[in-house]
Amino acid sequence: MDIKVIPVALADIQPLRSLFLHESNFQFIYDKCHLYDWADTYLFLVNGQKAGYGAVWGQSKREDRDAIFEFYILPPFRAKANYIFPELKAVCGATFIECQSNDALLTAMLYEYAHSINAEAILFEEHYTTHLQVPGIIFGKKRLEDPNRYNVGNYILEMDGEEVAEGGLMLNYNLPYADIYMSVKEGMRQKGLGSLIVQELKKEAYLQGRVPAARCNIKNQASKATLLKAGLKCCGFVLKGSLS
Repeated sequence: MDIKVIPVALADIQPLRSLFLHESNFQFIYDKCHLYDWADTYLFLVNGQKAGYGAVWGQSKREDRDAIFEFYILPPFRAKANYIFPELKAVCGATFIECQSNDALLTAMLYEYAHSINAEAILFEEHYTTHLQVPGIIFGKKRLEDPNRYNVGNYILEMDGEEVAEGGLMLNYNLPYADIYMSVKEGMRQKGLGSLIVQELKKEAYLQGRVPAARCNIKNQASKATLLKAGLKCCGFVLKGSLS
């Protein structure tokens, strides 16, 4: 069996990426690495046939390209994963794997080839519609232009004319997903405002033809509770392991 791992341009593996994203069917948080040219891509050939691709980025410094974050193999070649992955590692020189636990193939490689594995964040997906209300609170949007076209922000909660929470949607992920972010003013927390603004941001995402998603640090129990209360559910974790 002849296996080759070849550095290529993103355009050369884009059809394979489309298959990866279609098969995955979840918000892929590393998608923006390609958008901002933070990644190097590699094509896999098995006996001269296209078998899949991999991608590497810099997990601390963008220029380092030290972490494998995508590893996709076409189904007819998937049984060869344990032959292809070591070749990718050797060619790209990566010393880490970063992956989402809902990416089954790369997660399998993580547990087979890496050590010192840690979960860094919790991933959330849409689950159900909520009908939360907090008396006296108004949801709206400030009339400000954001120069970042991927950031649909400036949404706020107001009480008695005072801004008590803010948030928005990040659109620099794979379609059709939008990543929700929010913060609540200190002194106004634990009043249900976080879950309320997430609920309203979910509605805004759908109005823009997007599916809401979110994430939080694995140690942030308050954010986790907020997202769950707003009708999201845990769907995976961001994992990192060392290959060195």
